[in-house]
Amino acid sequence: MTEHLFDPQAMADAVTQAMWSRDRATQGLGIQILSVKPGYAMFAMPVRSDMVNGHHICHGGFIFTLADSTFAFACNSYNQNTVASSCNIDFLAPAREGDVLEAEAVERSLSGRTGVYDITVRTRMGKTVALFRGKSYRVKGEVIAGLQQTDAAT
Repeated sequence: MTEHLFDPQAMADAVTQAMWSRDRATQGLGIQILSVKPGYAMFAMPVRSDMVNGHHICHGGFIFTLADSTFAFACNSYNQNTVASSCNIDFLAPAREGDVLEAEAVERSLSGRTGVYDITVRTRMGKTVALFRGKSYRVKGEVIAGLQQTDAAT
């Protein structure tokens, strides 16, 4: 690999591309990547008519999925396979059809194999819809296999 992958942002970009190419669930919901940095991600999702529940508001499962996908990209941005060990969400306000939701994941702690990430879901107008906290656990392997070993040899 080229030397530029020693750069944490270049690593995050490469990992984002690799994960995105395999993440059919996130793509299928129309979620868009706005930004990914080491330990950070921001995604957007338009609330479509097929995401609205019987109360005429966005189903909480879609909001959770947006937050969870954003969390996944933030915690995997270091090219270490990382999964959720627990997640919780507080729904604060409804989102409606036509709203565009933005989820922002921020790394709060990373120590050993575990991390804590806070994800805030807002409408584009700035209304906070949900607060999500994800705890991550690093497992064996890399998102892009061999990337670190190859870089270390250059």
